[in-house]
Amino acid sequence: MSTHTASIDLPPTAASVPVARRLVRDLLQAWGARQDHDDAMLLVTELVANVVDHVGGSDCLTLEATYSEDWLRLGVIDCSPTRPAVQNLDLDSPRGRGMRMVEVLADRWGCEDHRGGKRVWFELRPQRL
Repeated sequence: MSTHTASIDLPPTAASVPVARRLVRDLLQAWGARQDHDDAMLLVTELVANVVDHVGGSDCLTLEATYSEDWLRLGVIDCSPTRPAVQNLDLDSPRGRGMRMVEVLADRWGCEDHRGGKRVWFELRPQRL
């Protein structure tokens, strides 16, 4: 069983959101990943957008990807120790659904300390055909 990994530093700006999404799409295609590519791209979009929106002037944003035959793990590292929160669904609010989507679509997800900041990650199993 082989494992593929990738890591890239991105600026913590809005322009990095579509870049991260395209990078994930390209990696999953190159690796022949059997996970739902749309779900992976959506969830990475949410994690990177959270860094841009909530961490602000941080100097760090790193996208990590690990793929094995059974699991895809994508993570986003930033320099803020503030943990993300799954908010209650508010139909009147235009925002605040990102971590709820992660909670619903990911098979597993979590947040861990990383060098004074944090790593927020999620894992997806292969699609069932």
